[in-house]
Parts: sequence; C-alpha cells; structure tokens
Amino acid sequence: MFIKMRAAVRRIPKGKVATYGAVAQAAGFPGAARQAAWALRDSEGRLPWHRVLAAGGRIALPGSAGMEQRVRLEFEGVRFRSGRVWMAQHEFHFRNHAR
Repeated sequence: MFIKMRAAVRRIPKGKVATYGAVAQAAGFPGAARQAAWALRDSEGRLPWHRVLAAGGRIALPGSAGMEQRVRLEFEGVRFRSGRVWMAQHEFHFRNHAR
C-alpha cells in the first residue's frame, strides 16, 4: 500500500499539490487518506512530501514543519488564499488510478 502511495506522490509535479485523499485514491486505496499521511511520514524525506495537503488545501502539519511546508510550496510558486493553498489554481489531478 505505502509503495503505491509513494509512487503517486512522486507523480505530483513542481508547483502542484494534491490532498492525502487524492493520493490514496490514485494509489488504488480510496478512503485511505490517513494511510497516505503515514506513507509520507515513513518516507525519510525522499519524496516531495510538501506537495501533499489536507482536504481543502490546508496544511495539517503543526509548528515549524507546517511553516517549512508552506515555504517550500511558495518557493515552487504555489499561492495561498486565506491561509490555504489556492486549489483551483494548483491542484494536481491524477489521470489514472493504480490497479
């Protein structure tokens, strides 16, 4: 499960974001958003983890980790509105789902 979720995260291009739920869906595990978060936590920094957000474009990481995520996204050109990522502009839509 985690291998497929990590593969989905690698598909998110620079300047785009996806939600944990979308990553889970793309990996073939609809409804497993929490597990998508776990897959990133165990990735040891080898993935573009900062491109994955909570529903609605919210940064769910607390404190300095959340600030680092925002800085990384802004560096890639991602814009925020009212404290959340502007999803209409930056959301990545996975084309096909894992089988």
